[in-house]
Amino acid sequence: MPKLKSHSGAKKRFSFTGTGKLSYRKAGRGHLLTCKSPSRLRKLRKTGYVDDTQMEYMRKLLPYS
Repeated sequence: MPKLKSHSGAKKRFSFTGTGKLSYRKAGRGHLLTCKSPSRLRKLRKTGYVDDTQMEYMRKLLPYS
């Protein structure tokens, strides 16, 4: 069986933690920040984690991670 290819976009956006979770940077911090409330920006600062229901799909995108 041939080698599986990793999804190039997913490689750049997701990384595995030590416990096996997938972490990512939340969207919405790029520009137009003046109209967003401070509480919203604080929430966007935190790291996001992929839900367990999506992990099977994400493992197909990143087979060798």
